[in-house]
Amino acid sequence: MRAAVMGSPIGHSLSPHLHRAAYAAMGLDGWSYEAIECDEARLPGLLAGLTPVRGQRGGEQGGGEEGDGERAWAGLSLTMPLKRAVLPLLDTVSDLAVEVGGANTVVFADGLRHGHNTDVHGIEQALAEAGVPAPRSATVLGGGATAASALAALRNLGLFAATLLVRDPARAGETAEVAERLGVALAVETLDKLDAYTGVDLVVSTLPAGAADAFAGRLARVPALFDVVYAPWPTKAAMAVRDAGGTVVGGFAMLLHQAARQVELMTGRVDVPVEAMRAAGEAEIARRSAARPQ
Repeated sequence: MRAAVMGSPIGHSLSPHLHRAAYAAMGLDGWSYEAIECDEARLPGLLAGLTPVRGQRGGEQGGGEEGDGERAWAGLSLTMPLKRAVLPLLDTVSDLAVEVGGANTVVFADGLRHGHNTDVHGIEQALAEAGVPAPRSATVLGGGATAASALAALRNLGLFAATLLVRDPARAGETAEVAERLGVALAVETLDKLDAYTGVDLVVSTLPAGAADAFAGRLARVPALFDVVYAPWPTKAAMAVRDAGGTVVGGFAMLLHQAARQVELMTGRVDVPVEAMRAAGEAEIARRSAARPQ
């Protein structure tokens, strides 16, 4: 069976290390997982060229099904910029992926392409693992697909109002629509007004690596920060919150738990070896950190 992560750029992805570790621990010797560079323009053609599983998922069959002389595809992990672009190309989409407006997982089963969102699960599990209680108030930085998943996770934790801080409110339309579908009352403001919105239980930063560095001093006062960046780690914002005694949740925990749910969906098995995946991911992060010029 074959699986892969697609996105652009994709060379930095930790997903191959996580999924391959899971396959090894689960005894799925015939499974492979690769990284494929793919932007929105290439996605329809690449997706159409994959051979989906026609019967049960490979984990349920014990070895995988051959299709047209090649190993069939069990599924895909999707990252930027494909989570929203993939939706019209799928045969079915889970209710959560519809609400969030993005699928980060495609499962091939019964000859069809099924879309799921495991990012929400990843966020929920990361917060729970760090001991962060359900917040009574929250501010989300950034307005992309991960911000939409963060709003869904907050809704699932019982929070039905949040503030979204973005550079340009005019570009937050899709995320505002997600909030409306989720039943979350959303106030949209600009990032330069951050000081007015740090008096909350939780700040979730979905900004790319380095983008939140300028706000580190102002974020130090928050009791809990969830920063979706996992490399380089810790970020300046994370260090500021930790040094001030706050709780910090990093992006690796989210990546780990969303990947574990993907393995479960793609294989049809529930015995997913999360700790083996964690060890593989942490080892690769350490390797990259050691190789990075100081």
